[in-house]
Amino acid sequence: MTGRQTSRQATRQRTRKPSSQRGQVRGRLGNRNRKRNRRHGPINALKRSWRKANWPTRIKMVLIPTVAVVVVVALVAGLVRFTNWRAQVRAAEAAQLELTRTYDFNPGNIISDGQFFNGSAMSQAEVQSFLDTQGGSLAAMTFDTSNESGEGLCADYTGTKGESAAAIIDQSARACKVSQKVLLTVMQKEQHLVTAVDPSDYQLMAAMGLNCPDTADCDPAYAGFFRQVYGAAKRYRYYLEHEEQYGYTAHNLNYIQYHPNAACGGAQVYIENKATALLYIYTPYQPNIAALAAGNGTGDSCSSYGNRNFALIYTSWFGSPRS
Repeated sequence: MTGRQTSRQATRQRTRKPSSQRGQVRGRLGNRNRKRNRRHGPINALKRSWRKANWPTRIKMVLIPTVAVVVVVALVAGLVRFTNWRAQVRAAEAAQLELTRTYDFNPGNIISDGQFFNGSAMSQAEVQSFLDTQGGSLAAMTFDTSNESGEGLCADYTGTKGESAAAIIDQSARACKVSQKVLLTVMQKEQHLVTAVDPSDYQLMAAMGLNCPDTADCDPAYAGFFRQVYGAAKRYRYYLEHEEQYGYTAHNLNYIQYHPNAACGGAQVYIENKATALLYIYTPYQPNIAALAAGNGTGDSCSSYGNRNFALIYTSWFGSPRS
């Protein structure tokens, strides 16, 4: 070993600190780093920003994260509600499909919009021919009509003396863009008027069941064959324009009772189109299983028949209402 090497080794030994001292140095450095991190951490940075900020900036610092939290919570809640709603819709659609397969009646699609709102479905001559083939007295009856305002819903009606039932049906349908087939079906459903051989005064006065409750007389403003037919066509247009005011809306789940007696229950129905919603506004019940199973007959004490009969009559006269 040379003298120079011996000198370097001696120098290293003199400058090297004991291991215990080295640990103390590292500990002090670590403490200083931790203190530095605490001083520069996000919370302390936020505190410093808060102290330096003026009041408008402080308001923004509070408001922005609060609004963000509220928006996120609302989005999550909305997603949960939508998911639950879609599950209910799928269940209702499955039940409606089963009813269609079994009884050819879909409570959510009783008639298509295309058929309901076709004001040119028949000509006046075709309506007259149809009434003739049904054999009822209505085919030969005439009525005095009056000038009536369409009130922005329908074309105005120009009255005349001795107008045929077929002319009234056809002109009302065209004025309000409601199918002649629908008007014929409704008057048969309500009063059996198309096939009645000797209709009573009440059958003619309440031809469409418009504003004629079961427990009271008809509203005089709507009494009589002409006012009933034109009034019903106009009422359908009113329902269409103000659907949101009523309890039945298209493209939504709607709880529909089986009978006026609420104890009879009901079911959720996903109404698929505007025309079906209007039928429920006009006649707010759906047939129960007993009514559907009875066909044209009588169900049980909780059965109602208005919309079932509409579908049965329309189908027997004009084919499927849903095509």
